[in-house]
Amino acid sequence: MLRISRLTDYATVILASLGGGALASAADIALRTHIGVPTVSKLLKELQHAGLVRSVRGAHGGYQLAKPAGEINAADIIDAVEGPVAVTECASSAGQCGIEATCQVGHGWQRISLAIHHALSEVSLEELVRREGTTRIPALQQMPQGWRPLVRG
Repeated sequence: MLRISRLTDYATVILASLGGGALASAADIALRTHIGVPTVSKLLKELQHAGLVRSVRGAHGGYQLAKPAGEINAADIIDAVEGPVAVTECASSAGQCGIEATCQVGHGWQRISLAIHHALSEVSLEELVRREGTTRIPALQQMPQGWRPLVRG
């Protein structure tokens, strides 16, 4: 099963909490999101290093999005926390696999990884936060067997 890590999920929640544009401290973000301060601090550093948030020092400082939510996409968030999206080791970079020279499926997995990365890059933080409206859902006949849409209250 392909699944993002809990830290990536938390990073997305943290970024969403900064969507209003105002500066917020790590402690403020932790209170708003119910994520522990150490985890929030760690993720803010990773998100800052990736250029998704910026920090302002001082008594009235804090963190804010480095660019509008519409310009941050799901691939950016995953890349910041987990590294490049790759389904298999060989899909992230050459030379990572002992059977690479004889493998007949590596290029196929690389193609799949690129398609997933492309799909993730088409969904902005702004769209992830949106609760109604224009979220695109594939036609039901294209859904994998056993797939159910997530329903949140």
